[in-house]
Amino acid sequence: MIYADNAATTALSKTALDAMMPYFTDYYGNPSSWHTAGQKAKEALENARETIAACLNCSPREVYFTSGGSEADNQAIISAARLGEKQNKKHIISTAFEHHAVLHTLETLKKQGFTVELLDVGSTGNVTAEQVKKAIREDTCLVTAMFANNEIGSILPIEEIGGACKEKGVLFHTDAVQAAGHIEIDVKRQNIDMLSLSAHKFHGPKGIGVLYAKTGITLTNIINGGAQERGKRAGTENIPAIVGMAAALKEATGKTEENAKKVTKLRNELINGLSNIPHSALNGDTKNRLPGNVNFCFEGIEGESLLLLLDAKGICASSGSACTSGSLDPSHVLLAIGRPHEVAHGSLRLTLSEENTEDEIKYIINEVPKVVEYLRNMSPVWKDLLSGKRQFVL
Repeated sequence: MIYADNAATTALSKTALDAMMPYFTDYYGNPSSWHTAGQKAKEALENARETIAACLNCSPREVYFTSGGSEADNQAIISAARLGEKQNKKHIISTAFEHHAVLHTLETLKKQGFTVELLDVGSTGNVTAEQVKKAIREDTCLVTAMFANNEIGSILPIEEIGGACKEKGVLFHTDAVQAAGHIEIDVKRQNIDMLSLSAHKFHGPKGIGVLYAKTGITLTNIINGGAQERGKRAGTENIPAIVGMAAALKEATGKTEENAKKVTKLRNELINGLSNIPHSALNGDTKNRLPGNVNFCFEGIEGESLLLLLDAKGICASSGSACTSGSLDPSHVLLAIGRPHEVAHGSLRLTLSEENTEDEIKYIINEVPKVVEYLRNMSPVWKDLLSGKRQFVL
């Protein structure tokens, strides 16, 4: 099996697993308990917080543990909205291709009287600091822009966007779920007020994440109960997962440059190989993208069928088309960069990690064209394109 769906989730690293195991079997106390077993767990909790803080260049007191990126996104955005509401500032700026954890939270806030402005991301999928600066108004309470896009891999100019927000006195949140562990993050240098990440995107366990919130930002609770996480996130802490996340992030950030160099080389080989398929197009910028992200549209086919046939050939991939999740609508990300509906449906996302090999890339380059050709030969849409009844887009 060739695993090329690392943007969806990554394999748990041995480093993370080894770090976690003692907290399943030996040090299983509740960190809120005062006895020795509980204090052992508490020590592990705070050590992990310090490790993650060092990776982000922030204070441990600015690190809050969550169930993952979606919860962290929700809490960050809702907190900023509530702070803005107190000052009669109810305008929020975001981008048209954010993750649904952000977009759906913004939709909820719209129903509560907030105004949401989604910036255009252009044909290559990005926004500029100048766009953000022009959009900021007197009543803007938050700018939330992802660090890197989960579908097409675009890396946003976070430091510049954060600088524009700082200059205007507006809170800046970034969903860094796809970026953490893969590209450098420094919340101070990059002018980030709040940041979300999720462990399973960088070889940590699922179900655990982080919200970084700069000192001075009052968080709104979205889970109420006990006094965990300094009273801002109730629930007994998942110590094994937290320890595993810290170990995985430390390992990933220690090898960021090395891994990026290897994975970028594989990515470029894959892009070059798939670009030879007629009537295909790479989605996103050729260079300004995550090291492991490859996203193509192939005219005349459906992404769902492509995925199933590739799976039969031992290739695990995903599609920009949301039809695999029960929706007939194509990816909002691909529509945001201007792909027509019929083209956006025929998309393929291959996301690599440092564990992929050159032989695997060669195999993918060999098999994808065969599957695309097979599907096109069965497609009435493709026949119409060849006969001239329809016009090619790509």
